[in-house]
Amino acid sequence: MWAYKGIFYQIYPIGFCGAPTANDGITVSRITKIAQWADYFKELGVDSILLNPIFDSDNHGYDTRDFKTIDCRLGTNEDFKEVCEALHNNGVKIVLDGVFNHVGRGFWAFKDVQEKKWDSPYKDWFCINFDGNSGYNDGFWYEGWEGHYELVKLNLCNPAVRDYLCDCVRFWVEEFDIDGLRLDVAYSLDRDFIKHLRWFTSQLKPEFVLIGEVLFGDYNLIVNDDMLHSCTNYECYKGLFSSLNDMNLFEIAHSLNRQFGPEQWCIYRGKHLMTFVDNHDVTRLASILKEKKHIPLAYGILMGMPGIPCLYYGSEWGEEGVKEPHNDYALRPCFEEPKPNELTEWITKLISLRQNSDALCNGTYNNVVIMNKQLIFERRTDSECIFVAINADSCDYTATHGALNGNLTDLITGEELTLNGQLTLPPYSVKYLKF
Repeated sequence: MWAYKGIFYQIYPIGFCGAPTANDGITVSRITKIAQWADYFKELGVDSILLNPIFDSDNHGYDTRDFKTIDCRLGTNEDFKEVCEALHNNGVKIVLDGVFNHVGRGFWAFKDVQEKKWDSPYKDWFCINFDGNSGYNDGFWYEGWEGHYELVKLNLCNPAVRDYLCDCVRFWVEEFDIDGLRLDVAYSLDRDFIKHLRWFTSQLKPEFVLIGEVLFGDYNLIVNDDMLHSCTNYECYKGLFSSLNDMNLFEIAHSLNRQFGPEQWCIYRGKHLMTFVDNHDVTRLASILKEKKHIPLAYGILMGMPGIPCLYYGSEWGEEGVKEPHNDYALRPCFEEPKPNELTEWITKLISLRQNSDALCNGTYNNVVIMNKQLIFERRTDSECIFVAINADSCDYTATHGALNGNLTDLITGEELTLNGQLTLPPYSVKYLKF
């Protein structure tokens, strides 16, 4: 699967393209801006763009009106087709946000139910009770997603709904040649629907990838040969920033070992979970870390640990953004053009090293040295062994371990080294050491 060796770049298009937060009904070709950044994506080294909602919606994109029409605030279907062609021509794949758990109140089938009530052929597309009423005085009660009644929950157990959604996916592949889906709130989706979607998309396009948004629980229940290829690794997301903030690298080391370590009980060994330091729903890394010098270290861990790394647009040059209660707009800004800096160059270097390393993409995980402010772990395949070494302290640290022995190359600097059981790490440093 191509995604297992990929580097994803996530964009929230409504914010990225500077579109109004509420649908004003005016068609403006804003989405072509993504194509204008194609050279930048190529220089950065990402090979897949993950786009949050792009289809016609009431407001933020997750309240869909029509799954087959690009939101007029972003442009037209032809505009997006041009974007996909530009990205594909630059070797960049496209993964769309599949919002299948719910739709907006403006969704065409729900509007039919509002008008015809019992007589609507779409009344069973939703979880409706005609003996009740909604807060909008629809004359019937319906289930909203987690109490958000602007998001109308779809009845995914209804074969007609499944057929409709699969037809939409077929349309996206035929029209835009997309390469995969990020399934919104995958933890809420009917499991039989996910199985059907996996079967359907594998027939449609054999290398089509399905990545689920999962916040908690056992990822094995949804990431397996019958369902999703991957899901968001929120456990390690939290461990990344909090272990640096608390100066307790035991936290991220424990999470990584629990998930991918050599012990028999490790729960996700062999799987490729999507890893990230921030996204469109959480405070950006540059705002949540107490020590700015830890930002490059977080990316050093991200690109060295097991999983599928995903960057959130703007964070690769250190953009800040704090999540506010009931307001994510600060996390989803518009940038007129890329603003690369030293951090961007650092991440570009790490991306290149990862993409050219079998061990970093597919290797086993093993903790070597764990201290409060230092961490060294091993990634290994039959053909390659790399040690990832982190020093989060403000002073030098010398690690002592029997595994730190032999001739090796510092992949970041190109320096050839010979170790005799010791390794000195400068302050706030990351080393990728290839034996």
